[in-house]
Amino acid sequence: MKQNLKEIVAEPAEGVLEWFDRIFNYSLIHLGETELTIGLILTLIISLVLLFVVAEWLRKFIVNKVLSRYQIEVGTRQTIGIMIKYLLILAGVFSILQTNGIDLSAFGILAGAIGVGIGFGLQNITNNFISGLIILFEQPIKIGDRIEVGDVSGDVIKISARSTMIVTNDNISIIVPNSQFIDSQVINWSHNDRNIRFNFPVGVSYKEDPEKVRGILMEVAKNNPGVLNTPQTDVLFDEYGDNSLNFILRVWTSEYIDRPKVLKSQLYYEIFKRFSEEGIEIPFPQRDIHLKSGFEKWEK
Repeated sequence: MKQNLKEIVAEPAEGVLEWFDRIFNYSLIHLGETELTIGLILTLIISLVLLFVVAEWLRKFIVNKVLSRYQIEVGTRQTIGIMIKYLLILAGVFSILQTNGIDLSAFGILAGAIGVGIGFGLQNITNNFISGLIILFEQPIKIGDRIEVGDVSGDVIKISARSTMIVTNDNISIIVPNSQFIDSQVINWSHNDRNIRFNFPVGVSYKEDPEKVRGILMEVAKNNPGVLNTPQTDVLFDEYGDNSLNFILRVWTSEYIDRPKVLKSQLYYEIFKRFSEEGIEIPFPQRDIHLKSGFEKWEK
């Protein structure tokens, strides 16, 4: 008659080694043709933990030591490292199971149960996981990219299997499910490169010389260290507004891609200073009111 685990533990053994051997070889359940013992389960747990630790170490080594020697963007290096990590884990899991004699055919029942679970309550997790794989392979976003998705705007610092971590300008970390990057419109400010053009409106009085205004705006942009010389800055005469001549100062930057308002503030401070020195008027809204009727009763 087969003893239970409590009896084996409580029963005095002839030797410590025999006692451990009997505990480790105690069968808990049968999975297909495989007999899952306590020793086998402990071996699987330890092996899987080591697999994940080694896979993460290899990912960091490949990204920081191997790929860093080549002219590859940080986001692309991180994506390659994550994909290699997933492949190592997948191959390692099957290798561990086969090495320990696990009957893989028995996992068909488990896969069926997981499928039922997906049908009832794991759709979002599965959707986010598949979306994460699509992001890693297609790379619509990469680590280091400046993006906007929904109401969230910030830099991508981590892409995992289920979600993506974004840090805003206020140093707030926001966890966004990967499915949002597939189902929603995403603005990637640095998808091709880090050079971005910003358009800043400027208005002056109708009495001012447009050429003089253009020269001042070009000079202000040229003197700002955050504005790139190439591509070149330009000024557009946008329109004859209701109260002003409206221009658009178009500047390129790679330094202020995540801080456009800072660059705008710097330029506007200097523009106001230069306009004051040159006597150029910045108009305020004005309205002319013409009264044509309704005064007869006031004359009586």
